[in-house]
Amino acid sequence: MKQFIPREKLGKKARKQLDGERRATWAFSPVTKKVESKKLYNRKRKSHDRFQDYGMGFCY
Repeated sequence: MKQFIPREKLGKKARKQLDGERRATWAFSPVTKKVESKKLYNRKRKSHDRFQDYGMGFCY
């Protein structure tokens, strides 16, 4: 059984290996899950997608 050593006391290579082992267990890549801001201009987005009009307007 391995003896517990705090991360702060590990060497640079040992910390890198430990971090790599922990990242390998992630179910997704956090880099690919970035939410894009709606305030930024996007040429591909349709202009009518920005306005959430459900057809009711001000008619009663």
